[in-house]
Amino acid sequence: MPISAASVKLKRFRQRFGINAPRVAVRTHVPWYWYALSLVVVFALALAVTMWLYEPDARLPAFNPDATLDEIALLKKNVAELSEELNQFRVLSKTTESSFQIEHTLRQQLSSHMKQLEVENAALRQDLAFFETLMPSSMQTDEGIKVNHLRVEPGDIPGEYRYRLLAVNSFGRQTKEIKGNLQLFVEVRQDGKDAIITIPPESEPVPQRFHFEIKYFYRFEGAFSLPEGAEIKSVEARLMQNGVVRAKQSVSL
Repeated sequence: MPISAASVKLKRFRQRFGINAPRVAVRTHVPWYWYALSLVVVFALALAVTMWLYEPDARLPAFNPDATLDEIALLKKNVAELSEELNQFRVLSKTTESSFQIEHTLRQQLSSHMKQLEVENAALRQDLAFFETLMPSSMQTDEGIKVNHLRVEPGDIPGEYRYRLLAVNSFGRQTKEIKGNLQLFVEVRQDGKDAIITIPPESEPVPQRFHFEIKYFYRFEGAFSLPEGAEIKSVEARLMQNGVVRAKQSVSL
């Protein structure tokens, strides 16, 4: 029994002062009147700040209603002025853009007109070159009508071609008027086969634009279209009179 009691006491001693002993917190003792004094100081500071904020002569500028209203009015005025300037810049930008578009359109029209004038000038030069040789040829013995300056060029639309030729009546001094019509024989290749397209078709009445009355010269200008997939090879222009070919000229493309 004595051994058992000693063991129990030793065990209790270890529990109190050993590793498994409960933790003990050591705190400094502060008298109660210091707590009371701290509360009084905090309350006094809060009261002083509150009185200072709400004192009419000691208000912060941010809490002045009149000053705030004035600043708001000034800001509204500035916003209105900026909005008006923005609208003016928008109008000016639209006007400038419209001016640029008009100028661009005028330049395109002028460029197109200049190209057309260049084409017409080249055609007139060709006619002039031909007319310069017309008088000597009229003194020769080969009299009759003939085709000169046949030209065929692609048009602006796919499958469209424009033609131009000059028909001349060279009967010398005894020139007499000749009436007839123009026919175009267009050789094409389509679906691996060669074919001839007659313009205007022989089975249809001849349009007025293909008729001619020549005393000295007559100029033909026009356009024709080919079927889709047809590849043009050559064009032959024929001047017909009462179903008889009086003159012809061909050009390869």
